[in-house]
Amino acid sequence: MADATSPSVHSANTPYDAVIIGGGHNGLTCAYYLARAGRRVKVLERRSVVGGAAVTEEFHPGFRNSVASYTVSLLNPKVIRDMELERHGLKVVERQASNFFPFPDGRYILSGEGRTQSEIAKFSQKDAARFPAYCDEIDTIADVLRDLILETPPNISDDGWLGSLPELLRAGKLGRRLSKLDMHHRRVLLDLFTKSASDYLDGWFESPEAKVLFGFDSIVGSYAAPSTPGSAYVLLHHVFGEVNGKKGAWGHAIGGMGAITQAMAKAAREAGAEIETEAPVRRLIVEKGVTAGVELEDGRVIRAKAVAANIGPRLLFDKIVPEEAVPADFLQRIRRFKCDSGVLRMNVALSELPSFTALPGKEQGVHHTAGIIIGPSLDYMEDAFLEARRLGWSRQPIVEMLIPSTLDDTLAPKGQHVASLFCQYVAPYLPNGESWDAHREEVADLMIDTVERYAPGFKQSVLGRQVLTPLDLERVFGLVGGDIFHGTLSLDQLFSARPMLGYGDYRTPVKGLYICGSGTHPGGGVTGAPGHNAAREMLCDRV
Repeated sequence: MADATSPSVHSANTPYDAVIIGGGHNGLTCAYYLARAGRRVKVLERRSVVGGAAVTEEFHPGFRNSVASYTVSLLNPKVIRDMELERHGLKVVERQASNFFPFPDGRYILSGEGRTQSEIAKFSQKDAARFPAYCDEIDTIADVLRDLILETPPNISDDGWLGSLPELLRAGKLGRRLSKLDMHHRRVLLDLFTKSASDYLDGWFESPEAKVLFGFDSIVGSYAAPSTPGSAYVLLHHVFGEVNGKKGAWGHAIGGMGAITQAMAKAAREAGAEIETEAPVRRLIVEKGVTAGVELEDGRVIRAKAVAANIGPRLLFDKIVPEEAVPADFLQRIRRFKCDSGVLRMNVALSELPSFTALPGKEQGVHHTAGIIIGPSLDYMEDAFLEARRLGWSRQPIVEMLIPSTLDDTLAPKGQHVASLFCQYVAPYLPNGESWDAHREEVADLMIDTVERYAPGFKQSVLGRQVLTPLDLERVFGLVGGDIFHGTLSLDQLFSARPMLGYGDYRTPVKGLYICGSGTHPGGGVTGAPGHNAAREMLCDRV
């Protein structure tokens, strides 16, 4: 049914300029830019609430939290400005510290602005001395990526020299940007796109503590080890964001991640877009090789000149696009598009804040506002990955815990708290055909016990929990293989090759069908960039 605040729905026989499949943050962003340009746009969301994986819901009586995505940094500043998200109610607050790593021997690192270097010095003076140069190197390359986030990648095509001319110009523009880097930084750029995080960090630091402090970003949401070639790029992908103008910072949206998408929905409606929830799409309508609209599961037909899909490429072509509408070789390759995050997601209601052996006390401290990472070394993370590949999940897992109620008192009753647990590694699909339904609570107990080892009493403080396995993430949010990025961030699935060479420009083999989600450049995270970029290409095509 339509949201109560949506404009009245047009007749099913009246064509829209564009229909958006999926009301996640990129779909809402795409709808906004199209509507702002005067196009008639309709967003169709399968669930009862817009937001996709960026939603806030009550999971235990009196306790609300971001259900899937859980922290803010990558949301693009231009998207925030253009959509006037602050005017529509969005407020993002910065963490008081970046990350807190408690170690088994009772020591810890608490990183953040003005404190990271001295924290590293507790473990290695040499590493502390190298820290500023490391930051300069990463920042230089991250700035290059920031410049490319809102650009359409050069698209490899078979259209001859005339058809390829715009792409050659794009490639030339990219080349000019890269030519501004000196040879040292060009080599670094190559390293970060091809090397493993372990190899890259071995070149900088000697202490395991410093390496894991920076290396954790390389495995977040990725079903790969720190030693996997290309994992250095995942590290880089997680540092090119910003919060309130501070590069590389992470924060919390007051009201949870749903506050972002609710603000986006308001902006899209104000621009003229219609949003309908509980409106799952059954199939794309293709007439004479051209997109003509969609058919909903209730049988209704919504006709449109173009369709933009804010769902993963695998899901789109497996479930929505008629098989005969695309070339066989394209379909074969898109069905091999890698989707696997290796993540189990939990939301936990707490009676009190945890007290850590490394930093005791239940009174709120700076470390309680940080990302709390249970994963003491890259070797530990390596073993966790190998164990998950072999057995289905890590018996000594990695847990990142955030306690957003330390920054946002709207989420839990006074004196109590909510925690987000982002747990790795779990296999997207269990061995021997076993179902995650049979192991959900067993593995959730393991994650609680893992935090308990570092914060005695944590288990007793748990009042309630919500557990989302990879299978649940696929069922609820349409994330194939539980992949939070709509597709692995590997070198063969980045930039012009995301989701595939020849279709890196948000277009597809079906004329009038576009992809506006994280399965396109620049990839995963709550950025809004794919939606922004796809809308621009659609407008270029005179949608």
